[in-house]
Amino acid sequence: MITPASSSKALVESMLAAYNAGDMTNVQAMGESVRDLASADDMVLLLLGAARQATGSPESAVALFRQLVQRKPHVSEYWNNLGLAARQAGDYALAEQALDRAIELAPLQAEVHYNLGLLYAHQQRWLTARETLLQAVGLAPDFIEARLQAAYACHFCGDTRGAEVMLDGADTWPPQAADHALILATILSSLGYQDTAFRTLAQAILPEGPERPSMERRIVAMRASMFERSNQIDEAYAELSQLPLDVLTSLSPGEWELRHAGLQVHANIASRQGQLEQAATWFEQLQHERSDVHLQANAAFSVASIRNKQGRHAEAWHALDAAHAAQLRFASDFVPELLAEGSQPLDMVEHAVDRRAYDGWSALRAPRSQDSPVFVVGFPRSGTTLLEQMLDAHPAFRSMDERAFVYELIKRMQLAGQSYPADLASLTQANTDQLRDIYAGVVRRVVPDLGSRQLVDKNPLNMLCLPMIMRLFPDARIIMCLRHPCDVLLSCYMQPFRSPAFMVLCSSLERLARGYVDAFEHWFRHVEVFAPRVLEWRYESVVSRFDEHLVRLGEFLQLDDSAPMARFAEHARSKGYISTPSYAQVTEGIHRKAVGRWQAYRDKFEPVLPILRPMMERLGYSE
Repeated sequence: MITPASSSKALVESMLAAYNAGDMTNVQAMGESVRDLASADDMVLLLLGAARQATGSPESAVALFRQLVQRKPHVSEYWNNLGLAARQAGDYALAEQALDRAIELAPLQAEVHYNLGLLYAHQQRWLTARETLLQAVGLAPDFIEARLQAAYACHFCGDTRGAEVMLDGADTWPPQAADHALILATILSSLGYQDTAFRTLAQAILPEGPERPSMERRIVAMRASMFERSNQIDEAYAELSQLPLDVLTSLSPGEWELRHAGLQVHANIASRQGQLEQAATWFEQLQHERSDVHLQANAAFSVASIRNKQGRHAEAWHALDAAHAAQLRFASDFVPELLAEGSQPLDMVEHAVDRRAYDGWSALRAPRSQDSPVFVVGFPRSGTTLLEQMLDAHPAFRSMDERAFVYELIKRMQLAGQSYPADLASLTQANTDQLRDIYAGVVRRVVPDLGSRQLVDKNPLNMLCLPMIMRLFPDARIIMCLRHPCDVLLSCYMQPFRSPAFMVLCSSLERLARGYVDAFEHWFRHVEVFAPRVLEWRYESVVSRFDEHLVRLGEFLQLDDSAPMARFAEHARSKGYISTPSYAQVTEGIHRKAVGRWQAYRDKFEPVLPILRPMMERLGYSE
């Protein structure tokens, strides 16, 4: 940010006029005509430094801005300019020092917080970037660039709800520069707002000059990826016709983002079309092209998935080892405390209500069963997405994809100084009505067309939030999805989850096994306390006797006709975006391919079977 100092000199006026006209060459020429820059007017140094920075000479700009902060160390804007130039020059220590000083001098200046947040993001210090960028938004709620970058930092931190809050109203934002449009579309797509994401790309403001063709191709790659992720394979393939492989492989090193995005979507589509070896080759290339641990992990997980389909189990496990090693390096920056021995990634298991505490709950009015959501729960990778799509295919129901809205209510209680779940007992009628109103409000933003249909709230780990569900919706019907614990663990171990805590939980079979047992012990403890309306939905039984269980499901939900739910695969194909890793599988219909997959890795499971056996027996499973 350039802040003019008062000056009547003709040189300053001429330089300022050239700067405002975008003529940086002339600004430099006039500034460098000054014989003694050490004694030049502040504004001359400021304009000359900005011009050098704009024309690719940030190191020389740093020298000029150093002079300015030495002259006037109490001017925040000068420190801000020094920080920006230092970041561009690659001197991150100086950039951070300068921007910290600028914030000390002007703590309410949103733009300085924004610049510091961008520095942290550039260094991939995502937690600190998120905090700093959220501060910028707090100081200037209408600062669109800050909201976008804060959303991106939340996205990287696994804070889905934070990203959604930052992008509230993004459908009304003005067209964005192409690089910002790509970021915005990436996050919107991950949140399920596909139409807004496509519109964002269509309205992107492309750069002029030699960068334009590359940016156009990156948008094509993004569109292709979004189509594939929405199960629109023909449309994705049509987009890729503009990105042939020979073009991607001939790109310069500076265009690695385009090459990576293009090859990734080529590989995804090849895998879905059965060209497994070709897809694996491309993913292996991507795995070793960049040092970015996030990209390495995602590519390695894709390799593992393909090798597993090919029956090359040793190679699959080798790829999984690499994927989890990369994810742990990523997660260690976010949740280092969870890497300690005995840590608990599933923090909700430590919050329980016993019978005595429940007896102290006051009786409050609550919605009837038919006016409450249907909650679909279970440990991740237990078939919850399949069931969700079945329910969503029925005209009586409407799902909202996977949302953590119940968790958000718990956080709101805690932020208000209340203890969860202990203070559920002291909630008044007004308190619970307010929490239900908050829940209804966030639901309406996601499914404004809910109408008279009953909401399906599918979030597997809501199984750990039963006290909150029972306080707000005590008559709700809850469906607990079950699947062989070893198949569940294997599937979790093969997924690139975004949550850093879940990355740690899934980093080894032993951690996963203990987490699985902890989660179900917590669930059964609360089932004994609350006696909720629960239907157990067992994956293996459903795929072997689908019609029988469809009728059973309809009876539990008091439906006159359960037949529409049988057409879930067709419904899923037409629905578009599905956020979970099962987005492709649920379009294939019922099959048994996922039953007993763990047996191919039995040697890996032998050490954790003693942890699982008691819970396996309780759930009705054998080895």
